Amino acid sequence: METNFADNNHITLVGKITDEKKFSHEIYGEKFYTFDLSVPRLSGNADIIPVTISERLFKDEDLVIDKKIKITGQFRSYNSYENEKNRLILTVFAKDIEFLENQEEEIVASKDLISNEVILTGYICKTPIYRQTPFGREIADILLAVNRAYNKSDYIPCITWGRNARYCSKMPVGTEVKVIGRVQSRAYEKKHEDGTVEQKVAYEVSISNLEVIDEKKKLDELSKPEENAEEMQNVQNEESSTAESESNETVQA
Repeated sequence: METNFADNNHITLVGKITDEKKFSHEIYGEKFYTFDLSVPRLSGNADIIPVTISERLFKDEDLVIDKKIKITGQFRSYNSYENEKNRLILTVFAKDIEFLENQEEEIVASKDLISNEVILTGYICKTPIYRQTPFGREIADILLAVNRAYNKSDYIPCITWGRNARYCSKMPVGTEVKVIGRVQSRAYEKKHEDGTVEQKVAYEVSISNLEVIDEKKKLDELSKPEENAEEMQNVQNEESSTAESESNETVQA
């Protein structure tokens, strides 16, 4: 059975454009551009998330500062070689864009609006790093390898909290998991040997729901007769609805 790679990596963002689009690269005559999207959080703050988009999805006059849009696509990574070092670049690859009807009204994050949701299925490719904050909050960092078409993979940094952090900290490399969360931007300072300080931004998926994929169960489901396909779809739809509800209730950063 062929893998549907679109199911491995799906993201939805709703926000407003914060800078002018910039030319990124060209593949087989198709030009791609990048811009930053401000996506509100429930806390009132916002994440500034980079987006890559094909010229074939918009007109030049469409992508202007403060334009409010909805993006669906995938959260991807690629390596950039700079100053004799490899650097992991993260971006949202837009597959569709929708311009919101009410451009005058500000976007306000709420539990009823999916403004920042990413769903990934991939493999833990580095030993999780577990730690506690000075206030005792449990955190675990994981790096997820998400398969893509043409034998490619995206390497997505993720962060888990509380009991999820404790749970995934014991997972061996190679464990397949499905996660639901949101992409967050995090500003930090990098100190160089010469004493200078550089302002940088990191991007990661803040996980609200985490599930280990049971390989035997998955194979059993794939081997069921076709007449049960409709029943399976109904179950999946119910699980998706529940996961979305839990995600919106849990993540309020």
